[in-house]
Amino acid sequence: MVLSFFRGGDRGLDHVVTRSVAMVTDARHSFDLACTALMSGADPASIADDVRETDLRINANEQRLRGELAVHITVHGPNDIGEVIGLILLLKKIERVGDHAKNILDLAESGVSFAAEPDIDELLEERRVVSGFFTEASEILAEHEGAPVSFRERVDAMVSQIQSRIDGYMTSKQPAHQVVPRAVYHRYLKRIVANLNSAVLAATEPVRVADNSD
Repeated sequence: MVLSFFRGGDRGLDHVVTRSVAMVTDARHSFDLACTALMSGADPASIADDVRETDLRINANEQRLRGELAVHITVHGPNDIGEVIGLILLLKKIERVGDHAKNILDLAESGVSFAAEPDIDELLEERRVVSGFFTEASEILAEHEGAPVSFRERVDAMVSQIQSRIDGYMTSKQPAHQVVPRAVYHRYLKRIVANLNSAVLAATEPVRVADNSD
């Protein structure tokens, strides 16, 4: 079930979705920068201000749009309550993605670096795929269409892949200083993918969304 304003219903809510697309773009920017610091050996200080300023912009937009949605309900009554709830959840999920991108930066700032790891190419490819999900999510929201089955399947596959990595870290015999940062990073990565998926579902299939990602 696509939100009714996607189908040409309440034009007064269109701008919320338009601005949510910009928030996803900002979140991808933060994610890409944070991962660059973690995986390239670059000095995290060179991108820290950019990531944090972008996160503050995402948070400010989320709060502003939530306020506008509250006003909308006050003015128009409960007729749009389902759409408004879906949009509030959409905004919340995008804001959480931005938070987890900042968490990845925090890892890099604490001294963690995967640049010299033997599987760095695999980690970079994983990052590339996840970064692509941001673009796809933006396009789905901008085009006012339901999420393609292929998108959901690939997102689910990535979540499973990341969880398998985390499970492997739990039983690894490698030293904690090697395993723990990887487990923390992949935990953030899993949350990013799950929240992107939830954001898309909140806009395109709000009845099916369970608020179980964090």
